Amino acid sequence: MAVKMRLRREGKRKQPYYRVVVADGRSPRDGRFIEDIGYYQPLREPSEIAIDRDRALYWLAEGVQPSDAVRQLLRVSGIWEEFKPGDTGRQRPSRVAAQEKASAAATADAGSTGERAEG
Repeated sequence: MAVKMRLRREGKRKQPYYRVVVADGRSPRDGRFIEDIGYYQPLREPSEIAIDRDRALYWLAEGVQPSDAVRQLLRVSGIWEEFKPGDTGRQRPSRVAAQEKASAAATADAGSTGERAEG
């Protein structure tokens, strides 16, 4: 049985809130679940996240695979860092790193060009 940690949608039309649940991967999104471990309310300002840290760590240790959205919520709440220290998420694309390197070089060139103009 493939067990997953995912979001279960609740609330009214256009006013969603989500429960973080541990469920069998074959069950429907809002269907049967094994355990309810928290909630996420995206429409509150700021959005509210409450996840039971002990139960989430227990299920992660048991091998439960979190969905991408739940993994991000675990990162925001700090639980993912406890489970996998040093895992910061996706690595930065090389294009962004290249742009930063180019802008740093341009800044350095602008500083050195100004010195030549004076001399």
